[in-house]
Amino acid sequence: MDVEAVNKNNHDVDCIDVKEEERKIFYNIIAAFKCYRANALNNVNRREAYLNTLPTEHQEMLAKYRELLQKLRYCIDANNKVIKYIIQDADCLFYNDLDNVCQPQPSSATKVRTQDTHKVQVTLKQIFRDWSIEGQSERDQCYTPIIDEITSFFNPQKCNAEDIKILVPGAGLGRLIYEIAYRGYYCEGNEFSLFMLIASNFVLNRCVIENQCTFYPWVHQYVNNLCRNNQIEPITFPDVSPTKFPPKGTMNMVAGDFLQVYRDMNYWDCIATCFFIDCANNIIEFVELIYGILKPGGIWINLGPLLYHFSDVPHENSIEPTYEDLIIIVRSCGFNILKNRTDLPTKYAQNPSSMHQSEYKSIYLVCKKPESE
Repeated sequence: MDVEAVNKNNHDVDCIDVKEEERKIFYNIIAAFKCYRANALNNVNRREAYLNTLPTEHQEMLAKYRELLQKLRYCIDANNKVIKYIIQDADCLFYNDLDNVCQPQPSSATKVRTQDTHKVQVTLKQIFRDWSIEGQSERDQCYTPIIDEITSFFNPQKCNAEDIKILVPGAGLGRLIYEIAYRGYYCEGNEFSLFMLIASNFVLNRCVIENQCTFYPWVHQYVNNLCRNNQIEPITFPDVSPTKFPPKGTMNMVAGDFLQVYRDMNYWDCIATCFFIDCANNIIEFVELIYGILKPGGIWINLGPLLYHFSDVPHENSIEPTYEDLIIIVRSCGFNILKNRTDLPTKYAQNPSSMHQSEYKSIYLVCKKPESE
């Protein structure tokens, strides 16, 4: 999606000027949010309808399960209230009225793409990861090594942190950029997904107190639950309010495609990528651009797996270099590798109560652009 991003002086998500086709995509995303309740309740109703067809003795054994289905409806309603707050000022990204976008009725729910329905659920899980107390362990795994590297390389006791420009592509809901800016650095996040941008705008700019909202991120996980309460565990967010505790440095969020938005060569002191570089059709383009926009002597910190998001997407081209190949690419682009690990255990939006637990052995790379070429 072609966008034009405009920097602002605060940490609001930047307004974007789009063509009519992109505007339509935006409205479809708002529709997916608005139709969340109808789609989620349809899943519950389908299960209850099947339950009602079972023999009476089976239904009696599942009396508690039937009660759970009713509780799921309550949780879905609670999630929907949070979603309404999230999208209530989403037109900060556009200058159009959104009142005529899809209404949350079952008939309109069928117009929303399945993948967009899924992305709404993913957004809720991302809130758990980035902005809840319960997500702290995941953040410690993924964000702490990056933050520690930045504060070590650009020691705020030895430099003016505000003069250090740090870019975080694939910033998601903005917790990493908040943490970096909170330590006094100038930090800019870049995000392509409007689902993430809309939700991050709410958390970064509208959550005025800690634990302002309560939601249920696991309500859609019907499998691998040890007990009924696992599915209806309430989570509050944010664990810290960015408006109540604003960062000491500057924080911006810029919308758009990383490869299209960033053109200023030799500009950034540091680029931090977390669960990002495998989002490219051609990972070499990411590495080349990162090298180009870094200042000589600047560093690139990368943490995450090689999931390669386009690998199995129909009608999308993709290459999937191994880690061995990636190291060749990184060096061929001109980087000097300072740190190179392949064993960092990291989870991603993982339900801690689930019977199914998975984690990556993530790559951790610290690369430096030579002082002179």
